[in-house]
Amino acid sequence: MPEQQHPHPPHRTFEDLVAEGASVPTEGWDFSWFEGRATEARPSWGYAVSMAERLGRAGAVLDVQTGGGEVLDFALGRAARRPLLTVATEGWPPNVAKATALLRPRGVAVVAAPEEGPLPFADGAFDLVVSRHPVRPHWDEIARVLRTGGTYFAQHVGPGSVFELVEHFLGPQPDEARGARRPDRERADAEAAGLDVVDLRAERLRMEFHDIGAVVHFLRKVVWMVPGFTVEEYAPQLRALHERIRGEGPFVAHSTRHLFEARKP
Repeated sequence: MPEQQHPHPPHRTFEDLVAEGASVPTEGWDFSWFEGRATEARPSWGYAVSMAERLGRAGAVLDVQTGGGEVLDFALGRAARRPLLTVATEGWPPNVAKATALLRPRGVAVVAAPEEGPLPFADGAFDLVVSRHPVRPHWDEIARVLRTGGTYFAQHVGPGSVFELVEHFLGPQPDEARGARRPDRERADAEAAGLDVVDLRAERLRMEFHDIGAVVHFLRKVVWMVPGFTVEEYAPQLRALHERIRGEGPFVAHSTRHLFEARKP
């Protein structure tokens, strides 16, 4: 989502804004459509640039849950040299097609693989595994496909991310839901899989939604926020939030992110 703030869009009706947010394609992880309509602060560590530095030193790389391939494409373009072998996995068919079209010119093979299944690669096949915002890291599989001395380098979504928006639509959430994706739990799970955690940093980042169309598009794109979201089912909550934004200004929420680096000893 864009970092820079922009003027509020010209006055448009609730129906127009919702219809636009509901019609925009959601494939991939390109958030440029939100320009001028929503903003999100970026983590201080600069994940894609840091990934590029590591790609330049790696021989065989796996990008897990690549989305539309945008982050890997950016990082490969910035890398000092390209790895001899780069492979990406993705589970959602529209994203598989988008990532293939984007990454094939860079010599990257995109493999359709379900998020919950085992990784379709041999033991010790990669010296670097990367992932930006995996739905859930499968630590045993990550450890299995890493060679001895290999590294997992990822940016994860943290606990309670954008919960101000989630709770507007779903009501107060239990502590267990807020505590999912906690960095300390993920550290324990990674160590249980035999990995040594060498870096783990977390940040909470401000987000702003400037119109209800941006909210609709965000919830259609980031489907795990409000599972099963449709405009029809959540029309009352959308209308209330639209009026709130019109009366009070941008709706403010906070994303949580953590940088995760682990090594296979």
